[in-house]
Amino acid sequence: MRHLALTAAALGAVASPAAAASGPFFSLHNTNFVVLLAFLLFIAVLIYFKVPTLLAGMLDKRAEGIQKELDEARALREEAQSLLASYERKAREVQDQADRIVAHAREDAKAQAEQAKVDLQKSIERRLAAAEEQIESAQDDAVREVRERAIAVAVEAARQVMAQQMSAEQRSKLIDESIETVGQKLH
Repeated sequence: MRHLALTAAALGAVASPAAAASGPFFSLHNTNFVVLLAFLLFIAVLIYFKVPTLLAGMLDKRAEGIQKELDEARALREEAQSLLASYERKAREVQDQADRIVAHAREDAKAQAEQAKVDLQKSIERRLAAAEEQIESAQDDAVREVRERAIAVAVEAARQVMAQQMSAEQRSKLIDESIETVGQKLH
């Protein structure tokens, strides 16, 4: 470590910036010339070991890789666009189908509503006819009942009138005639 410090001190005394700029340019004591020689030697070593070719090859490979990735991305984008177009077309088809189903359902509902109106009208007509028949039947029953009642009242009135005006002998004769008429009708 001590040896290194002494060497650095010696070099510091010899290679100061003020000393580097003085003197002839093509001297090893001129730092600008030494740096130029080192740089040219570095470039020569790089060219000798074909580093620029290697770097160019690496850059070409990287460019090819990037180009492949771009091509893949472009292909994926085109595929995605075709899928999107396909899905949009399918969505339109599904929407059209849904619209047709809704329109058909509305038509069916209208038709069913019309049919329900017709059925309701027929049902009302049947019930009205049944009600009219019941009314006619009730009227016929009432007329029949009134006639029967009138007949019963007339028979009773006739019996009472006859009972008051007929004698016992006429009643016996009338009963015998009635028995004879009933006997003839039964035989």
